Amino acid sequence: MATIQIDTLAGDGRFDAYLAKPEGEPRAAIVVIQEIFGVNEGIRRKCDHWASKGYLAVAPDLFWRLQPGVELDSDIEAEFKQALDLMGRFDQDLGISDIEATIRAARARLPAGGGGGAGKVGVVGYCLGGRLAYMTAARTDTDASVGYYAVGLPDLLSEKNAIARPLMLHIAGADHFATPDQQQVVHQGLDGHPRVTLCDYPGEDHGFAAEMGKRRSEAAAQLADRRTEEFFAEHLG
Repeated sequence: MATIQIDTLAGDGRFDAYLAKPEGEPRAAIVVIQEIFGVNEGIRRKCDHWASKGYLAVAPDLFWRLQPGVELDSDIEAEFKQALDLMGRFDQDLGISDIEATIRAARARLPAGGGGGAGKVGVVGYCLGGRLAYMTAARTDTDASVGYYAVGLPDLLSEKNAIARPLMLHIAGADHFATPDQQQVVHQGLDGHPRVTLCDYPGEDHGFAAEMGKRRSEAAAQLADRRTEEFFAEHLG
């Protein structure tokens, strides 16, 4: 496990990313997109898990322009408020650019041939990262994308026709950041999309698949993570 630096697409800066390597040759790569709490221990654990499954895993520090290296705890009220402030000031379009730079950096670290993945890179994001995973599916050449409890999707449905590769979205039925009426709009907009799979978790709240802390709901987290693993195994190798 290490921290690497990635150049922006514009060449006007560099940002840190957490890198977790598997034992042996990676089957493919997965970019792990942070929540509003930064690349904290929970996100690093997500990367370590993917490495244990044979993937090269990279988590870019997307808040680097605002506060490099920030790590926040969702269970501490003051830090939760700080995270909301960072989200409010975060430029999501620049974030997608940094994710695309990370996809390219991850792809460059994969072997050129052999293995089921053969240079494939997927993304998985949580909370804000779930929204960014949807945007990444629509705007980049990522090979497969997964978003957990993505926020604010109704205003992104106009981009759905640009989604050319598989996307899975995990929807928390009792999400207080993505309310039932918003979920209905998302279903209406995406249920018929040939590349999109929607998975509902009735009664679950936002953050149910967090690696640690009070938000985690064990059974739902295990179900969603198993579906994600099967999804990536199918589409990345």
